[in-house]
Amino acid sequence: MVSASLETPVWGHRLSSVVPAKVTGGNKDFELTNLDLAMKLHYIKGVYFFQSEAAQGLSVHDLKGPMFQCLEQYFTASGRIRRSETGRPFIKCNDGGVRIVEARCDKTIDEWLAMARNSDHSLAYDQVLGPDLGFSPLVFVQFTWFKCGGISVGLSWAHVLGDAFSASNFINSWGKIAAGKQIPSKVNNPAEKSNFPTFVSRKPFSLKKVDPVGDRWFTANTCKMVTHSFHITGKQLQHHTTTSSVHDPARTDKISDFEIVSAIIWQSLSKVRTDSGPRTITICSNNPLVRDGETMTLPINGMILSTVEVDFCVSKVEIAELAKLIADKRMPENDLIEDLISGKEEKSDFIVYGANLTFVNLEGANLYGLELKGLKPLFVNYMVNGVGAEGTVLIFPSNGKDDDNGKMVTMTLPEDQIEKLKNILENDWEIAN
Repeated sequence: MVSASLETPVWGHRLSSVVPAKVTGGNKDFELTNLDLAMKLHYIKGVYFFQSEAAQGLSVHDLKGPMFQCLEQYFTASGRIRRSETGRPFIKCNDGGVRIVEARCDKTIDEWLAMARNSDHSLAYDQVLGPDLGFSPLVFVQFTWFKCGGISVGLSWAHVLGDAFSASNFINSWGKIAAGKQIPSKVNNPAEKSNFPTFVSRKPFSLKKVDPVGDRWFTANTCKMVTHSFHITGKQLQHHTTTSSVHDPARTDKISDFEIVSAIIWQSLSKVRTDSGPRTITICSNNPLVRDGETMTLPINGMILSTVEVDFCVSKVEIAELAKLIADKRMPENDLIEDLISGKEEKSDFIVYGANLTFVNLEGANLYGLELKGLKPLFVNYMVNGVGAEGTVLIFPSNGKDDDNGKMVTMTLPEDQIEKLKNILENDWEIAN
C-alpha cells in the first residue's frame, strides 16, 4: 500500500461507527462475483476538499446523521466478509456498519492544496481487510477539519465491494441525503457480454497471480510505491492533440482525451524504462450498461478490463499511433476473468492494478457531485492502494474552474521511476510540474 509521510500534520484521530437506520433483516447474504474477487486486494481512496463556507456550523453529528439513512439503501457497504463452506468469500449483510474517522489538520486548505498530492493519503483512512475478516469494515469515511475552518471528506473503500464509480455514487448519495433529497433506487442490471471478440483459449493478461494472502487481504511489493498527481489544462490537451495529429478526418469517432493522456504517459514511461517496456497495458473503463447515472444501485465492480499489446518499441512511435491503438485495439477480458476464477483458480489471489501498467478511465464518474451546504468541493483526488509494481494511472476531470476540459492524473509507480517520469513529462510535454 502507499502510505503518507510520517510527518503528516493530520492528528487526533477518533473512530466511531454508523449502522443502517433500519435493520436490514432477512439474514441476507450478498454473493461476490468473480470480478469482485479479482479486485479484493485493492482499495480505493477519494478525498474531497471544501472551503470553510461549506463546513461552517457543521458538527460531526450533522455529518454522521445522514449516513444512517444512506446505509439503509447501501446495506452491502455495512456488511462484513464471511466464507462459505467451500471457502468462497461473500458479504454477510449484518449491519456491522462503516467506520467514521474524525481528525484535525494544522494547515489551511490553501496550504494543503499547495503541497504535493502524495500527502492526500493521510486524509482517507488506511484500510486493509483482515486478518479478522468478520470484524473488518468495508468502508471508512474520514472528516478532517483544517485550521482555516475548511474540511475534507475522505472515503476509503474496499474494492471487493465495488469500483470507483460505485464509491463516488455512494458518497454523492450521502451528500444528497444530507441536503434532504430523495435518492431513486433500482435493482442492478446484470453485466452484459462484450460484443468484442475474446480468445477463450488463453488466460487474461490483465490479472497477475500473487502468493496466497489468507485472511489478510493485502500483498506487498518488493519496491516502494509512491503517488504523484498533476493537472493537464484543456489548452495543453488541445495543443497536444493538434501537434500529434491525433485528429483523423476519416474517423467517425473522436480519439478521447483519456486515450491521448494514456498514450503520452505510456510512451514517457517506456523511455524511463529504457525501452524495456511496457509492451502490454491494461485499460479499466466504465460499462454504462450496468448502471444508470445517479440512480442508486448496489455497489458493483462494473468496469470493463481490457488489454492492449504491441510488438514494437513504444518510445519510438507517434503519440497519435499509440492513442489510436488504445482506442481501437483493446481486447476486453471480463469473460476470461470469469472463466479463470470460476475454474481451478477460484481460490487463488490476484492483482489487477499494476499487474500491467494500468490506466483507469474515470471520465464518466461524477466526482464533483458531492456537495456540502450547496457548495461543490474545491478539489477532488482519487487514488488506489494495493498497486503492483507495473504501476497505475487514474485519469479524471478537473474541477472545471480554470477550464472545462482539464484533466487530473494520479499515478502510483515505483519510487525510482516516478521522478524520472516527471522530468520527461515536464521536458517533453510541459506537464506534471
